[in-house]
Parts: sequence; structure tokens; C-alpha cells
Amino acid sequence: MSSSSRDEEFEFVVQQHYQGLYRFALLLTASDAEARDLAQQAFCVWAEKRHTIRDRNKTRSWLVTTLSREFLKECRRRNRFPESVLDEGAVRAPDLTPDVICQLDAKLLCRALRGVQDRYRVPLVLFCLEGRSYLEIARTLGIPVGTVKSRISRGKRQLGAAIAVRGHPARGPG
Repeated sequence: MSSSSRDEEFEFVVQQHYQGLYRFALLLTASDAEARDLAQQAFCVWAEKRHTIRDRNKTRSWLVTTLSREFLKECRRRNRFPESVLDEGAVRAPDLTPDVICQLDAKLLCRALRGVQDRYRVPLVLFCLEGRSYLEIARTLGIPVGTVKSRISRGKRQLGAAIAVRGHPARGPG
């Protein structure tokens, strides 16, 4: 493939997938600059390794997987946010039904997602906001399906607690 063809292919892939990838990164980081950096990093990795992708129809999935891995790698590298144990008795996590999530302000949701530990945030975003199945998430992150289910469950509890702490307890139906 000529240099010109590779450049055109790269531009096409960026135009086709940048917005979705950026939104996904923004949900993970809640930072415009970090989201841009993550999306850019995913495209850089794709540019280096695109020759290994057999099915071009899976480019989006490959980019999301790469971005997820880069996010987790960066979180481990930084390690600037020490884990804290939630006192489950102090804050009752609200039930997060799809109706409640739809009612939440997007900025509140982004801020609340920052209250979810990184290891739980990625599978939670992939499941709830990207609509990925447990199996897809397990393959993407390279972890067992049971671990995915556990992390999503814990992520939902932490998200609910983060929302409640911010003074916006979720309301149940009725």
C-alpha cells in the first residue's frame, strides 16, 4: 500500500470513528484534554498495528478495546488516586434503573463516573453506555466473564454512591 493510500485510510478511519471514541474516552476520564489524548493514542496504536487487523469491519471495536487498555494502563501508571473503602452503611446507593440514568444530567453523570474506581468504570461504561455484552467486555479487557459481572455490579454501587454523595440521590419510580 502506498504512503498516500495509508494516509487516506488513516484520515477515513479518524473521520469515521473519532467522535464516538472521544465520547467514550470523555466518559472514562471526565476531562476533555485526557479524552483527546486517549483518542489520539488509540489512533496512533491503530496506525502502527492496522496491518494486523484481518477484518476491517471490526476497526471500531479494535479502537474501543485499545482505548480501554490505554486508559487502564495510564491509570496504573499514574496511581495518583489511592483506593478508598466505601462505608456501605454511611451512604445508601440508589437503585440505578435505565429511567433514572436517562434523567440524570450528563455532567452529573460524568462527574459521578469519576467517583467510580478505574477498574470498575471501564466495564461499567462499556456495558451501560456502549451496550456491550458481558462476553464482549470480557474479550475486550482480557478477563473472565464472572469478573466482568462483578466489576459492573461494584461499579453500579460506586456510581450510585457517587451520585448520592453529590446531593442528587436517584429517585425510584413514582
